Amino acid sequence: MIGSETAALQAARKVADAVLYEGYLLYPYRASSQKNQMRWQFGVLMPQDHARASSEAETWFSQTECLMEPRKPGVIRVSFRCLQLQERVIEKAGDEGFEPVDSVTAGDRTYVTWDEAVEHEQEFLLSIDELTDGIVTSIELAETFETEEIRDPAAELVGRIVRRRWPVSGVIRVTAERLEAASEVLKLRIRVENLTAWADPSAGRGEALKRSLIAAHLLISTEAGRFISLLEPPQWIKSFAESCENVHTWPVLIGDDGRRDTMLSSPIILYDFPQVAPESPGDLFDATEIDEILSLRTAAMTDEEKSEARATDERAAAIIDRTDAMPPEIMERLHGTIRYVRDATGKSEPSPDEVPWWDPGADSSVSPETDSIDIDGVPVSKGSRVRLRPGSRRTDAQDLFLMSRTARVEAVFFDVEGNNHLAVTLEDDPAAELHQWHGRFLYFAPDEVEPLEELR
Repeated sequence: MIGSETAALQAARKVADAVLYEGYLLYPYRASSQKNQMRWQFGVLMPQDHARASSEAETWFSQTECLMEPRKPGVIRVSFRCLQLQERVIEKAGDEGFEPVDSVTAGDRTYVTWDEAVEHEQEFLLSIDELTDGIVTSIELAETFETEEIRDPAAELVGRIVRRRWPVSGVIRVTAERLEAASEVLKLRIRVENLTAWADPSAGRGEALKRSLIAAHLLISTEAGRFISLLEPPQWIKSFAESCENVHTWPVLIGDDGRRDTMLSSPIILYDFPQVAPESPGDLFDATEIDEILSLRTAAMTDEEKSEARATDERAAAIIDRTDAMPPEIMERLHGTIRYVRDATGKSEPSPDEVPWWDPGADSSVSPETDSIDIDGVPVSKGSRVRLRPGSRRTDAQDLFLMSRTARVEAVFFDVEGNNHLAVTLEDDPAAELHQWHGRFLYFAPDEVEPLEELR
């Protein structure tokens, strides 16, 4: 690394690491699992010629544009991070040499054919004064080939592990321009391109991944100014923030809430100041799931399933070992934590004998499990069936998958402004009972659901 990192940048790396491995390997963490047959979904930059010729929605570049207010002469630190696919093939030893196979067992250990990943980070410092001239930096991921013998407890050669990586090359183009109507603001543009030579138009996605930049993202920081949120820009700069063109990636402020010196440009949609929950004991590679549920499911796997997961990937083995060794108090911590917001009086949390304002028990007139509201002339309460119609004001892309799904109302809530909210569970969700037990629901406004008559 170049120079020393700020505490904010070190904290930002925890979130960036979660982005780097999002979807890398999904529960049940086994190579044979169907959901692990189609991997590498986020931040994949294919070779330019392959992406252009492909009929699939592939890309060969990403572009980040964000706004910055320089406060003094100085530098911008840019960290480009990605994964490189590493093919791991298990070969069985025979009379005529080695033959590729799905797996080989030696003693009590099994070795499985699987694609691993190697982390890469390229970091450089750029003078703010020189950015307007444009800077181009090359990306070069090396080709490697190595073998490792597999021997049984009697030291007899039974196979070998063959690991191979293919070369990947590209460029990072960094430019900046001062805004005409706000000369104290810079529009920073960082474009990452995969320019790896590609001469096989008939090759599929699997081959192209070997020469791709995977989970590509950027960490951008400076001590010589501050960045401007693109999600909630000040009114005076809003039109310029809306003009920023971000392609296949999106920059958000990151670090301690309130700081403006670091941005993460992620291929996954995030909000400003994303954080890894302090209760989380480690990455599970699936941020759309709840740590507790995944940990419970992992702990419930059979010995055979855990053995295959450990053989699949070292990171999967770490998850299995961590879950098996997780003490009850850590599991209890995953069940949920209430964080209090400091109120106007300066108190950070209520006294032991004080009922919090948000607790239904603070108002005896509120009963979420028995309250009812009228929707289109139909009384809706706990147990009612509804069809989901997420409204346009919602910003979470996941809501699109809930459109027209049927659900069961679990409770009717009122917020402090007197608005109604329905807590629901999906009827076709196999984990619905688990969500009911934990009290973890989906929430919709009354105008986002359509009452359904109960089945007779």
